[in-house]
Amino acid sequence: MVTMELPRIYADLRNADQQGRLRLNGAGTLSDLAAQGVELREGIHLLLYSVDAQADGTNDDLVVEGIVELDHASEAWVARIDWDALHHESARHP
Repeated sequence: MVTMELPRIYADLRNADQQGRLRLNGAGTLSDLAAQGVELREGIHLLLYSVDAQADGTNDDLVVEGIVELDHASEAWVARIDWDALHHESARHP
């Protein structure tokens, strides 16, 4: 079975809508999307990350998979995530 790697896109975890979806309109998000040539459309999966550091100062980003949706009310792209699945990147590779 071939596993395709998901595009890794920055998302501000504090930029969630009332439904708990992450808004995909921040500068860092737009920059990552452009740099990787990702065009948002309904149903695509992204690996979303937010910068986080350990107590010793080393980076250990928070990551979660998201599914892109268009919020028709605001006409903005969002990503539906499972907040309980949010974890540090180091936890992905034991």
